[in-house]
Amino acid sequence: MKEMLNVALPKGRLGERVYDMFEKAGFPCPSIKENNRKLIFENEEKGVRYFWVKPSDVAIYVERGAADIGVAGKDILLEYEPEVYELLDLNTGKCRMAVAAPKGFSDNKRRTLKVATKFSKIAADFYRKTGRDIDIIHLNGSIEIAPILGLSDVIVDIVETGTTLKENNLEVVETIVPISARLIANKSSFQFKGDQIERIRDSIREQLEEEND
Repeated sequence: MKEMLNVALPKGRLGERVYDMFEKAGFPCPSIKENNRKLIFENEEKGVRYFWVKPSDVAIYVERGAADIGVAGKDILLEYEPEVYELLDLNTGKCRMAVAAPKGFSDNKRRTLKVATKFSKIAADFYRKTGRDIDIIHLNGSIEIAPILGLSDVIVDIVETGTTLKENNLEVVETIVPISARLIANKSSFQFKGDQIERIRDSIREQLEEEND
């Protein structure tokens, strides 16, 4: 029996887009497109096994070796710094990590800036470079209401269209880093299944180059 290549895909639209790239790269698994609640899909003939996981968990599956390769947002890689190889920018799932504040906000440098975020490491690294004294308030959801309720002065969060910010009377005051989906690999898998992994990487790279031509 062929050795299986385990691929962790993020659930949702991004994962579906990325699966299409893998399919074009010669690693199809038709059952993944059936309307069912299964989470694991195999194509023994092609030696590939896909599974759907929460986007923020992909890097853990890859780092721990449950998946050989996967697709994770650059935000997750910057925040958690998993021990994985980053192989390719997939040029999809694009957004940005930004600082947002209530409209008309002006920063009083004489006092500590209160920053609400679920990306504490990214926020800390960013403000450390600017030398700004901050107090990080780690939240897991609905970050936008923190400044409205006076819990924080600003927020650090992912911004895609900016609609949620506008609806809550907030605006981007600074972009920290652009974000997109990345192809990542387990370090030991890359040694032992390197041929398969490089084939996928190179094929997806070619697909992306063709799209940009």
